[in-house]
Amino acid sequence: MKETLHLLIVDDEQYMRLALERTLRHHSIHLADMQLDLAFRISQAGSGATALAFLETDLPDLILLDHDLPEVSGLDVLAALKEQKLDIPVVMLAANASLDAAVQATKAGAFDFLAKPFTPEDLRSAVQKATRHCMVQREASKLAAGRKQIRFEFLSMLAHELKSPLAAMEGNLFILRDHLAGDSLQSYDDLVNRSLSRLEGMRKLISDLLDLTCIESGKKKRSLMDIDLCAAARHAIMTHRAQADAKQVTVSFTGPRYLYLKTDGIEIEMIFNNLISNAVKYNKDGGTVAVAILDLGPTASITVRDTGIGMTQEEVARLFGEFTRIKNRKTMNILGSGLGLSILKRILNLCGGQVRVESEPDEGSTFTVTLPKESVPPLQPMPHP
Repeated sequence: MKETLHLLIVDDEQYMRLALERTLRHHSIHLADMQLDLAFRISQAGSGATALAFLETDLPDLILLDHDLPEVSGLDVLAALKEQKLDIPVVMLAANASLDAAVQATKAGAFDFLAKPFTPEDLRSAVQKATRHCMVQREASKLAAGRKQIRFEFLSMLAHELKSPLAAMEGNLFILRDHLAGDSLQSYDDLVNRSLSRLEGMRKLISDLLDLTCIESGKKKRSLMDIDLCAAARHAIMTHRAQADAKQVTVSFTGPRYLYLKTDGIEIEMIFNNLISNAVKYNKDGGTVAVAILDLGPTASITVRDTGIGMTQEEVARLFGEFTRIKNRKTMNILGSGLGLSILKRILNLCGGQVRVESEPDEGSTFTVTLPKESVPPLQPMPHP
């Protein structure tokens, strides 16, 4: 990527300003690690006062600043930069410079110090170092702003996810307090059950957030051992039996008698729980869920196929983001934190696995997870707010 930086040369001697500009006019800098090619747009200021005016009208990215300016000195300009909280790399230039002058300039905020006379190579080297510092600072600022925005969006989404169930429970409690549901106890039982359901959803949200934070912080300790994937699948199916029975969903399992992986048992449990719970939750009443495990040699695959409401390709593409829930008329009454599949993706990142999704609206969805039989080093951590 090509970019042009504004370089301001500040010196009260015109010949020096012209010599500096001539040296740098066609100079470009290549920062390979940042994939940047940088050129300079050069301005000149013959006094400290003129330099300060540039801060108001045409802010520079870099400054070559004479230490011994009359009236408004180079140190005065540095003080103004500090007062205005402008993080502009400054290379201080001084004739017959002493060590004390260099220390004084550095304490005042100069990035580098160059004693006159200096060679063109010395100048270019100092400018290159200052340029790199400028771009590193700029990238750091962008990263900080991006993280701030992600954090804002994360907290906004979290507040939204908590606000709705709290409002529903508050309304139910007012009805219970004022006996507004009539004389039938059944009516009040329904209100209590709906409130308990909302509380369960909030508990699940908090639990998912803790899991996600633990994974993203790198503090989740993995306990690797031989895990029977087939036994874990059967256990997860039994765990969700009541959920499936409530919707008359039939859950089946096919696979070998046993299949061992060197992995973390809790991670495997979370993978199965997310896949099977979603397959039941987003299924049609009376539908089916088919869980299958295949031995693929160095890897094993888990396939969970349902006959549920399905998704469009656009919805599938958004599926693994935080708080991503498919919202339409078919899902409006289905509770969920929107974090389950995001956690699934991060668990697979930890253990070197992959997930593939196939889905069609009203035809159901198929999630296929591929896991290595032997534990592998985790992939690059995914970004967290």
